[in-house]
Amino acid sequence: MASSSNYDVIVIGGGPAGATTATVLAQHGRRVILLERETFPRYHVGESLMPYTWFTFERLGVLEWLKRSGSPLKQSVQFVSTSGKISHPFYFFETIKHDCATTWQILRSDFDKMMLENAGATGADIRQGVVVRDVLTEGSQVVGVRAHIAGGGSETFRSSVVVDASGRDTLLASKLGWKRRDPELNKIAIFTYFKGAIRDPGLDAGATTVAYIPDKGWFWYIPLVNDTVSVGVVAEADYLYRDTRDPEAIFCREVEGCQWIREHLAPGTYLGPTRVTGEFSYRGTRAAGNGFCLVGDAFSFLDPVFSSGVFLALKSGELAADAIHASLDTGDLSANMFETYERDIRHGLDSFRHLVLSFYDRTFNFGEFIGKYPELQPQLVDALVGNVYKDLQQLFAALAGYRSRVSPVPDPMGQ
Repeated sequence: MASSSNYDVIVIGGGPAGATTATVLAQHGRRVILLERETFPRYHVGESLMPYTWFTFERLGVLEWLKRSGSPLKQSVQFVSTSGKISHPFYFFETIKHDCATTWQILRSDFDKMMLENAGATGADIRQGVVVRDVLTEGSQVVGVRAHIAGGGSETFRSSVVVDASGRDTLLASKLGWKRRDPELNKIAIFTYFKGAIRDPGLDAGATTVAYIPDKGWFWYIPLVNDTVSVGVVAEADYLYRDTRDPEAIFCREVEGCQWIREHLAPGTYLGPTRVTGEFSYRGTRAAGNGFCLVGDAFSFLDPVFSSGVFLALKSGELAADAIHASLDTGDLSANMFETYERDIRHGLDSFRHLVLSFYDRTFNFGEFIGKYPELQPQLVDALVGNVYKDLQQLFAALAGYRSRVSPVPDPMGQ
């Protein structure tokens, strides 16, 4: 087993969370290595960006790539009722007077590759085809990782701090027994791609559409490059698997039952494949320990109805990198150095979870809510676009009063 030189930071995983962490640390002048098990480009779902990703993109220096990418411009989110009636779109520019009011619908294979290459160009050491098997410890302190190298052999990497950005593999949360499913959000998704399906005209051509399924769940409809759309259905497994477990058969059955989706897909050509992903919502009981922290999906994943995944990945990577930089300056690499990071990332997650639970409550309706609380529309749009690091307590109090059920994520650590 070969042993490499020491690094300030090892980042496990090269998705948006890991790439952001590595880039910001490299910008700080830290010696950082990123270990990614796959070779990019690779497929990934999660194509819709929230407006407030703009500010992290600006910091990372990738806005120009996004502007030149040809990705459809996303200027709104719209909702379709079970009867097929479409809401007035939530246009971001009606509330936001900033360039971030226009965002993008991205092809993740291209986007993730760009983000990883940007981390390398900034100064991070990028290694692909490296599978991290375990972490090295000295007492209670994490001090590095053991990894399998593509083509055979293994290597040990040592560092002052290890960042788990392993995504839904949840390397450390699973190893440490920190991972907890959210029982209120027990959903799965079945999704695929079509070419030549209908796009709405004008400003709505790049809109994310959420189409309800009666009492059960929802469809997403996301326009992408090359006249392609990403479309998926999200609901509880017992409902989707009620008469078959064949993903294509389930998808087709649900499309037939949703008028807006059926009509928009009708002229399109199925590209496939049809994929399934489950265990949508979970969270770690802790986000950090001595010498390590968790970012992005390695810490938590929330139901994707409001497209918060990439935003939370970027934000957690940025916040973690700044916390690590400060801890390296002080020499204190204990879990205590991540208290502010953990508080902030939990705040973001909890903010979006308020919205998600409201969305799934059968008594809730966006139009009725705004009709009852017109003064809260700006705060609601703030939450929908990712502007959650401000005082939204008035909105959350109103949502809590409107919902028939509200419960916290179970946390046996009491945090």
